Amino acid sequence: MLINFTNHPSEKWTEDQKNSAIELYGEVKELPFPAVPTSAGASEVSVMADGIIDKILAMREENPGAEDFAVMVQGEFTLTYAVVRRLLARGIKTVSAVSERIVTEQVESGVVRKTAVFRFAGFREYT
Repeated sequence: MLINFTNHPSEKWTEDQKNSAIELYGEVKELPFPAVPTSAGASEVSVMADGIIDKILAMREENPGAEDFAVMVQGEFTLTYAVVRRLLARGIKTVSAVSERIVTEQVESGVVRKTAVFRFAGFREYT
């Protein structure tokens, strides 16, 4: 089982990413990454991280047959760091999606337009 703790629901992933996740981990479960208020200090982020860990552990308990269990964590940097640290301390495999960023740039009438396309390239473990 892969818990998708990001701002990117798996229903919007490319077929490559969906297939890779299923092949590696089995079922994908969603846990939306919350908005982190700009006013939040370290202690508030820590409390948020603790609550998220509780949710992840509960999801894991609800799926005891999930042999290959991992959590994909991507989002606001300080909360990501806090959650990843806590997961790794519990021995839980924690990953990020790896993608190639392809940027094209067009200049029209002095206006620069950049278009970014992200091509899924796999999953990478946090260590």
